[in-house]
Amino acid sequence: MALPPVLSSIIAWLRAGYPEGVPNVDYIPLFALLASRLTDADVVAIAGELAAASDPASAQAIRDAIETITHEKPLDSDVNRVSARLAAGGWPLARPGQPG
Repeated sequence: MALPPVLSSIIAWLRAGYPEGVPNVDYIPLFALLASRLTDADVVAIAGELAAASDPASAQAIRDAIETITHEKPLDSDVNRVSARLAAGGWPLARPGQPG
């Protein structure tokens, strides 16, 4: 099923911010940032799209990250790092130095 245009745009921004792919250490702050701006269904759809384009280990890391953010808050410094990286890639939802 095709993603809605806004979610497709988010995937494009993620790929611009992380042209080599999202490193495993950034999944938890990334999904925490997304969860602060989007609905749970949107976050799951984005995670599914990223997982579909990833190797099995990365797909599992994405699933683990989503599970983790429902149980613990990531460090603000990690969210700030991810936010700054996405802002550098043109991400309109992230502002450098501001947590999700």
